[in-house]
Amino acid sequence: MASEDREDRVVLTDEEGGEHPFRVIDVIEVEGKIYAILLPDAGDVDEAGVEEAVIFRVEEDENGEEVLYDIEDDDEWERVAEAYSQMAEEE
Repeated sequence: MASEDREDRVVLTDEEGGEHPFRVIDVIEVEGKIYAILLPDAGDVDEAGVEEAVIFRVEEDENGEEVLYDIEDDDEWERVAEAYSQMAEEE
């Protein structure tokens, strides 16, 4: 998902069929895998009033289309979150 090829906004569909718009704020590579960092368009915030970003792994399906997958492994999620935090601090 190269930055010039990606949309700045995506709509994800939940299990109940509800659609949720997100802004793609960054795409990063960690340990050879590509990850998309998304912020909810609806302005969802946590208890501290901070917008909560979500992270998805980007993979190609059998048709060559890019698909976003949940990160179910806590260690993988932590590595990606840490890499993104370090990158954001450097900017």
